[in-house]
Amino acid sequence: MAESRRESEGERDTARLEAFSDGVFAVAITLLVLDLKVPPADEASKRLGTAMLDQWPAYLAYAGSFLSILIMWVNHHQMFRHIGRVDHGLLIFNGLLLMAVTVAPFSTSVLSEHITHRDERTAAALYSGTFLVIALCWNLVWRYAATGRRLARADVDDATLARLSRRNLVGPPTYLVAFVLAFVSPIASVLFMIGCAAFWSVPSLSMPGRRSSEHGSITADSEFD
Repeated sequence: MAESRRESEGERDTARLEAFSDGVFAVAITLLVLDLKVPPADEASKRLGTAMLDQWPAYLAYAGSFLSILIMWVNHHQMFRHIGRVDHGLLIFNGLLLMAVTVAPFSTSVLSEHITHRDERTAAALYSGTFLVIALCWNLVWRYAATGRRLARADVDDATLARLSRRNLVGPPTYLVAFVLAFVSPIASVLFMIGCAAFWSVPSLSMPGRRSSEHGSITADSEFD
């Protein structure tokens, strides 16, 4: 009876944490669209089609950030399928993750404004660096919860925890590549990040050999980082 009560309380705590996190993800992903400007209706200005095409840097930055945050939100939900309860440390580390997520709209704005100008490499480095920090914070959350089964659900076996821990290690090096690439070709760096997000969204590519019974959505257990 007491164990059942603790499990029920743990589920409520994780549900509250997920609900709060969902709200932060929703705000961050919504703010991205603010960089998409409506061209002015001025007869002396460019035609609407041309003016919209001239905003391609904003579209590129928007696509990269939207896809990355979307996949991260999906996988945040999947990660908490393996976490059975919450403690103070998890709240802090998850808060750090969300703080990094809220920086994404800012770095996206900087990228869309500077990607075709003199400081484009700095802008692209800030952009990819933001997601590198997010990847590191993501690993902090997971490692804290999974190490020694500190907060893991009782019905999740050690092999699953180890597999997810290994998979999470892919994120930081991937975004480190994007960060280094930013100093060579800013556009290539952003396209690389978009490609990674697209890859991680397809379970048949990012999780070869997985049994269909192991996941209930398109990216179940496909960790963002």
